[in-house]
Amino acid sequence: MLAIGALLGSALIAAPVAAHATAAPAPTAETAAAAAVGLDDPAKKEIAMQIVSSAENSSLDWKAQYKYIEDIDDGRGYTAGIIGFCSGTGDMLDLVEHYTRVKPGNVLATYLPALRRVDGSDSHAGLDPNFTRDWAKAAQDAEFKKAQDHERDRVYFNPSVQQGRSDGIGVLGQFIYYDAIVMHGDGTDPTSFRNIRKRALSKAKPPSQGGNETAYLNAFLDARVWAMKQEEAHSDTSRVDTAQRVFLKKGNLNLNTPLDWKVYGDSFHIG
Repeated sequence: MLAIGALLGSALIAAPVAAHATAAPAPTAETAAAAAVGLDDPAKKEIAMQIVSSAENSSLDWKAQYKYIEDIDDGRGYTAGIIGFCSGTGDMLDLVEHYTRVKPGNVLATYLPALRRVDGSDSHAGLDPNFTRDWAKAAQDAEFKKAQDHERDRVYFNPSVQQGRSDGIGVLGQFIYYDAIVMHGDGTDPTSFRNIRKRALSKAKPPSQGGNETAYLNAFLDARVWAMKQEEAHSDTSRVDTAQRVFLKKGNLNLNTPLDWKVYGDSFHIG
């Protein structure tokens, strides 16, 4: 995953005020319930973690991934943990810095100088040969697990929910944002989350601007697929085509269970 700053998103264009205001239609029970529940609802968040883990780790058991670490040859150095923190993109450095503030002298603290040096590259300099062993050792520590949760929420999850609510999209839409920011980050490059969103906004309006939610999410997924195909490591778009698009086609905007999907040819089910 890419290092990202605070998720600001593109500024929304305010619609002109009508000369004669009309009353908004009364919300139905279904829309009211959807509006009340976001991806940060504990049950929905658990589903989100499982779906992302199905794509990142080929498993629904996301809690088993705190100890995960390997170089997947995508140019980002080591990829590790519950959300794929990368040694080459800054978010792993941020994580270990946070962990060290919470627990000075931890087993990973000595790698901070090396993590600062390799940031922005795929180098393992100063990390090998023991970094992967020590990462797995750290993952036995409850404080390190909390640190991973903290950085996942701060950098990826909370900004996705916040931007989704601002755009007027529900649980599925917020998840679609979350999965995109996990993979692409929110930098200034053309394939970053903010630019995927900008590309979608050029094709459809979100509900906050009076648009249709399904049409807008389809436009966002089209833009996401385009972004994925710009990079060989992400060129398999099944996490969109046979997962998120499946939920959207079924009209499951609240990401209700049961859910059935495929990623990279593997089938998954949440009952």
